[in-house]
Amino acid sequence: MANKHGSLSIDSDNLFPIIKKWLYSDHDIFYRELISNGCDAITKLKKLDMMGEYSLPADYKAKIQVIVNPEEKTLTFIDNGLGMTADEVEEYINQIAFSGATDFIEKYKDKSNDDQIIGHFGLGFYSAFMVADEVTIDTLSYKEGATAVHWSCDGGTEFDMKDGDKTTVGTEITLFLNEDCLEFANEYRAREVIEKYCSFMPTEIYLSKANAPEEYETIDKEDVKDTDKVIEEIHEEAKTEEKENDKGEKEIVEVSPAKDKVKIVKRPVPLNDTNPLWAKNPSECTDEDYKEFYRKVFMDYKEPLFWIHLNMDYPFNLKGILYFPKINTEYDSIEGTIKLYNNQVFIADNIKEVIPEFLMLLKGVIDCPDLPLNVSRSALQNDGFVKKISEYITKKVADKLIGMCKTEKENYEKYWDDISPFIKYGCLKDTKFCDKMNDYILFKDINDKYQTLPELLVPVEDEKKDDEKTTEDAKTEDAKTEESKSDDAKEEEKEPERSTIYYVTDKAQQGQYIKMFKEQGMNAVILDHNIDTSFITQLEQRNEHYQFKRIDADVTDALKSDDAADLTEETNTLSDLFKKTLNNDKLTVKVESLKDADVASILTLSEQGRRMQDMMKMYAAGGMGGMDPNMFAADQTLTLNANNALVKYLFEHKDSEHSGMFAEQLYDLAMLSNQPLSAEAMTKFVKRSNDIMLLLTK
Repeated sequence: MANKHGSLSIDSDNLFPIIKKWLYSDHDIFYRELISNGCDAITKLKKLDMMGEYSLPADYKAKIQVIVNPEEKTLTFIDNGLGMTADEVEEYINQIAFSGATDFIEKYKDKSNDDQIIGHFGLGFYSAFMVADEVTIDTLSYKEGATAVHWSCDGGTEFDMKDGDKTTVGTEITLFLNEDCLEFANEYRAREVIEKYCSFMPTEIYLSKANAPEEYETIDKEDVKDTDKVIEEIHEEAKTEEKENDKGEKEIVEVSPAKDKVKIVKRPVPLNDTNPLWAKNPSECTDEDYKEFYRKVFMDYKEPLFWIHLNMDYPFNLKGILYFPKINTEYDSIEGTIKLYNNQVFIADNIKEVIPEFLMLLKGVIDCPDLPLNVSRSALQNDGFVKKISEYITKKVADKLIGMCKTEKENYEKYWDDISPFIKYGCLKDTKFCDKMNDYILFKDINDKYQTLPELLVPVEDEKKDDEKTTEDAKTEDAKTEESKSDDAKEEEKEPERSTIYYVTDKAQQGQYIKMFKEQGMNAVILDHNIDTSFITQLEQRNEHYQFKRIDADVTDALKSDDAADLTEETNTLSDLFKKTLNNDKLTVKVESLKDADVASILTLSEQGRRMQDMMKMYAAGGMGGMDPNMFAADQTLTLNANNALVKYLFEHKDSEHSGMFAEQLYDLAMLSNQPLSAEAMTKFVKRSNDIMLLLTK
């Protein structure tokens, strides 16, 4: 081939600045591009061998070598793939098919190329110019009679190409680094970047430092391989020691037999795992394999709770492993990592188009060769295909959780406290996920038992069934009654009657209410997570058959005595006393006969009012000014127990000297069972408590 000098086939001199500033967001990504190009070349050569169009040498071992040379400020990438002819260099390297810088951006910014640029030995190669002032290529094609080619370019639009002197099939690319990027010729920096992008590429990758002194290792002679470079054969004599036998006599005993060993040049160790766990069939993987992979990839030595192995070939190719880590913090501070791969080539972490937002709380890897990537390999085209992948991943996660709830209920309950924030967050973010998970969400009750929504509602449904009239006469009577009702009454009856699920947000604070519930055989669930308020509100909006009510939202009939004594006088008397003493006309005071005589007073807050107040506090804490948290203060009701001795005394001695003090004390005690007192109220409560104790001493 005659020497050739020419210009790259582009209309603008501005291509390389664009590559440097726009094409890739991270400069270290050139490692990935050049190594993956080498992997492509090796894969193609193997396919040619399988098709009988080329015969690989008997001792062929596919590999990519990366050589750093800090003294010469160079980086070299060597593969033993199919190589290129001069015509192929002309096609793939010289003729960059862009009409100019503007067209380049417009054509590849938002949509992928029909010819699937990534994977071709073209544009990815030019990422080298992000860090290099000059790049050379030495390549020899696998084709019979091919001539080696040497190509060089200094980062402008001109190149030089001539016959080369490479004697082995494959390609060698050398980067002469610019002064700003010398870090990439550092062996440790190179290792860091390769492990970041190339840990699971399908071809073994070896890193070495030019002119580094040889390192050696000693192995048993029988372990020597044909590929080992033997430096020295070593014979180790048997080792003996003088020991005392059973008779107390000293004798020489052999403790280590004679061995023949060999000193060899240290065998190179690849930086990558060419057969990652996600690429294997789940039946081939043990629990320890999954745990070890988790530790290695995520550097997390806390064992994951469990995992899901994704393995799909149709309608698209997708493999991966999603781990559920042990969660000890609030949901909004959890940071998971989902690593996205394309044919074992690392693309990016947590790409939201593929990974549903709520799944980003997990840790895992997903490999999807069918993903439509744009030219930089680090951003996805937001199309229907990507959405289907996202929906599939969500479905598999839901299926796994539902399967566990059905067949491994004990384990599911054991994991629930850790995974519930993730599941609830998923239900808030994804309605389809919520629909699937609705009957498999667990609620821990005040007896430390876990129940699903259907299980919580079963007793109520059973009561309804018992009350149903099943005879024809009853149906006829109902029909007649229905006809006689007014239209307004009919309309009112259409409103569904909601079953009530009581809940607790603070077991310690609401201990008095819990005690009363337990004594009456009533139940409530624990909802003490930040996400729970939003979660139950959404459940109520999506289901008209039940409602959630905090345990202190009202005094239920089950807590009241069966006798229906008239307490009008007590209510009016004590209501006047408490409102006057507390200077609070808005306070509702009731007197009820409660079953537990030890309970003197209970403070209840309306459910909707309290939720609104909590929301206002959340907005205020989030820096949303202009809103007074007390603007929507929940309506308070003070219920006094007519069966309690102290309440009886207060009614009978309403005009006594200390009635006001006792009324304030009863109110504060009720408040303490509901929520913490303000600083001022607590100061008064402590002083008043001391005053009451002093009265007892007189």
